[in-house]
Amino acid sequence: MKDSEIVKSEAILVTIAERGSDVEECERSLDELERLLDTAGGSVFARVIQVKDSFDSRTCIGSGKVKEISDLCKDNAIDLVIFDFELTPAQIRNLENDIGEDVRVIDRSMLILDIFALHATSSEGKLQVELAQYKYLLPRLSGMGKSLSRQGGGIGTRGPGETKLESDRRHIRRRIHALEEQLEELEQRRDLLHQRRKKDGV
Repeated sequence: MKDSEIVKSEAILVTIAERGSDVEECERSLDELERLLDTAGGSVFARVIQVKDSFDSRTCIGSGKVKEISDLCKDNAIDLVIFDFELTPAQIRNLENDIGEDVRVIDRSMLILDIFALHATSSEGKLQVELAQYKYLLPRLSGMGKSLSRQGGGIGTRGPGETKLESDRRHIRRRIHALEEQLEELEQRRDLLHQRRKKDGV
């Protein structure tokens, strides 16, 4: 886990309001996402809500909205788009291909993990964040090569990096196992210290 400076990024926030649902609830959810982005060191350039009957399996949003977002990014040099719901690796790849090769697409979960990575200070905290990020990335490796290859470039890139798809699932699983062992060792050490303090009346 490498420490990263906060890189101010302007982002476009995107969500879907299913037809007949509460659009105000979507607005409130985007308000919360905006606060998360602010915590991560970014700011909102635009918010996009699409009213739709159902999610598109390829990109979640319709092709017209994808084009609208792509134009917004190109015209205003925006390189980050954040979706207010979880995306599959294939959807992230499709969206990045359709919106533009210089644009990162992340979802709410990735933003939250990025915030944890930014603010973790203790050794144990950093290990816990790295473990959470690897567990999140493991099932997504096959579809996120482009996103994960961009490291150190701001929001959505902090945390456990990626070298040659970092590099395969076996490597990730080994790292997860090692992190779990380190955390268990830290916990045992902390319990031992607690017992010693209790015994000494501290």
